[in-house]
Amino acid sequence: MTNIQDNKQDPLKLIFNYNNVFYSFFYDDTSSCIHRSREFAINYVRSGEMMLDNGKEKIHVHKGECVFIPRDYKITMYKKSHNGERYCGIFLMFTRNFLRDMYNKLGYNTAPAQIKKMDNAVMILPETVELESLFASMSPYLNPDVKPKDEFISLKLQEGLMALLAIDEGFAPLMFDFSKPWKMDILDFMEENYTSDLSIEEIAHYTGRSLATFKRDFKKISDLTPEKWLIARRLEKAYELIKGGRKKVVDIYAEVGFRNPSHFSTAFKKRFGIAPAAIMP
Repeated sequence: MTNIQDNKQDPLKLIFNYNNVFYSFFYDDTSSCIHRSREFAINYVRSGEMMLDNGKEKIHVHKGECVFIPRDYKITMYKKSHNGERYCGIFLMFTRNFLRDMYNKLGYNTAPAQIKKMDNAVMILPETVELESLFASMSPYLNPDVKPKDEFISLKLQEGLMALLAIDEGFAPLMFDFSKPWKMDILDFMEENYTSDLSIEEIAHYTGRSLATFKRDFKKISDLTPEKWLIARRLEKAYELIKGGRKKVVDIYAEVGFRNPSHFSTAFKKRFGIAPAAIMP
C-alpha cells in the first residue's frame, strides 16, 4: 500500500511510504522534524545530509551513509541539501509484527545465550556489500510513478534485517527482545479504531490498561494528548479522501469519526489552513 504525503502546508518536502519503507525528499535547508522512532529502523542518506540531535550529542549522517535508530527513541532529525544536492533518503522501519515473524522464521529462539546485545543507541553503520546492494536495488523506486509490489518490499525489509545481523550478531538479542510490552500496542489499536466512537476510557480498557496507566504510557510515545492524536489522525484521513476525489465532503466527516460537520470544518481549516471543499480536485 502506497501513502504519498504532499500537502499544501509544506510543499518543500515529499514523503511516500511503501509498507514501512519510506522514501523522502526535502527541497530546502530548513526542514526538520521531531521524530520518535516507534520501531527499530535504518535510514540511508542517498544525497544531501542529515543531522540527528538527541539532546546530548549531534550525529551527522552524510551521503552514502546509513544510520541505525532504535525503537522508542526521541530525536530531532534535520534533513537538508549539501553540495548542491537536495536531501533524499530511504527509511526502513522494522515493526513488531515483522520482527516476530522473522524471529520464528530464523529460529532465534535457539540463539546462543552468550551473544552480547548491541547497545540501544543511534549508530552509523559500517559500509558493507549487503547494505550497498540493498539500497542500490531500491533506487529505481525513488520515482513515485514506479511502484514496487508489496511482496518485493517485504523482501527488502528482510534483506535489511539480514544486513544488520551480518554486521553484528548483537542486533538479534536487541531487536528480538519481546520480554517487555511494546508501547506501539496502544498506537496499533488506535490506528485500527480511530474512526470509532470510543471514549479514552474505553480505549484504555481495550488496550489492557487503567486510564492513568494509559495516559502515562501514551505520553511516552506522543507529544499529543490521546484526544488531539485522534483528531489529527481523523483529519489526515479526511484530507486523503477529499483530495483523492473519492467522496464528497458531506459524506466524509462522519466516516472519519467526527460527530458534526461544523466541528469537522473548523478543525480541518485550523489544521490545513484551508476549507475542506477548497481542496477537492
